[in-house]
Amino acid sequence: MDLIAKERERLLQRAARAYGLGFSGVALICAILPGAVDPLALAISLPLFAVLVLAQIRMGMGRSLGWVVLALVAGAAIIAVYRYVGVGPSPEAGYAAITELGAASLAACAIVLTSGALRIALLVVAFLGVGALTVLTSDGDAHMLRTGGLVVLGWIVPTAIAIWISAGVPQVEKRIASIGRAHRAERQASELEAQRRQSARLLHDTVLATLTLLAHSGVGVKPGALREQAGDDARLLRQLRLGSAPVTPPEGEDLVSTQTSPLPVMEEPVLGTTLESVQQRFSRMGLQVSWHGTGQVLLPSEVLDAFLLALAECLENVRRHSGVTEAHVTITEDETIVRALVTDSGVGFDINDIDDAKLGFTESVVARLRDVGGNARLFSAPGSGTTVVLEVPR
Repeated sequence: MDLIAKERERLLQRAARAYGLGFSGVALICAILPGAVDPLALAISLPLFAVLVLAQIRMGMGRSLGWVVLALVAGAAIIAVYRYVGVGPSPEAGYAAITELGAASLAACAIVLTSGALRIALLVVAFLGVGALTVLTSDGDAHMLRTGGLVVLGWIVPTAIAIWISAGVPQVEKRIASIGRAHRAERQASELEAQRRQSARLLHDTVLATLTLLAHSGVGVKPGALREQAGDDARLLRQLRLGSAPVTPPEGEDLVSTQTSPLPVMEEPVLGTTLESVQQRFSRMGLQVSWHGTGQVLLPSEVLDAFLLALAECLENVRRHSGVTEAHVTITEDETIVRALVTDSGVGFDINDIDDAKLGFTESVVARLRDVGGNARLFSAPGSGTTVVLEVPR
């Protein structure tokens, strides 16, 4: 039995328990009213009420038919005692107690007797037996007709409740499954979009930068450095095509052309060594970078990747747009934030002229840092150079 079916059974059992105990309490109150039933009958019925209540409590805790049968037997015995012991019930409270038992308290068993052929057969037998016994306690045709109508209605209502719950659960299950499929589809779309954006950023920061150099005949860059950069970009394209993240080889080692593996997991990599590789990359591309401040900073690998890639994009913007061949990078840190200031004394620009649709700053710097909880701020003016502040959490 799957989880949904189990929850449906639990719901039916709890509903039967609450329904039965409620009307059993009403029947007991009617019975103990002065003159409602014969004192001897009341004394005999009190232990039977205890058995009835126990059976109804247990009926709400499991699927055993034994407790259902015990509740029916105890309730039927109470009705028989009230009718045939002593002087019999009075026309008011005594009949009310019997009716509450036969048409409501014992009818609660119908809620757990609507699934399976055996249970339905027991439901039919219980309805006929309890109904007949309850009707026979009535005096006169009119009173008997009224009692019979109440019994029929009393058993129809819990049966309808059980059928309604049983029919509604599959619909709920279908809707839950539909919501689950929609959630998975949305998550997959989000993951694909994130992967697309990451690939677009990497292409912009590497391949497109190299193509721009080639378009300008590699001005300011040595042919050997340009070939090395183009080789790195070719490996990146191959890895993206094969569906794996790019891997940065260790210093002095070449990456096999067919190698594809996920990014190495580094809890707290040394930032200084990686900053040196960034410095070497831009040195061979004609941009001299002066480093100031902290030499080594420990960061989680995901945050470090975003920080270095955003920093490299800022330096690439200096190389391509500032009109100068020197930049300054100052690394500072405190207990919660690592901060990098990238400054140049180039031509500068009007910040309002930045196109939000461009990948250069909006995606490769701002969005990349925000993905890891960081931030980027830009300061520039025509003729006054540019300063970019990059911040990431530790």
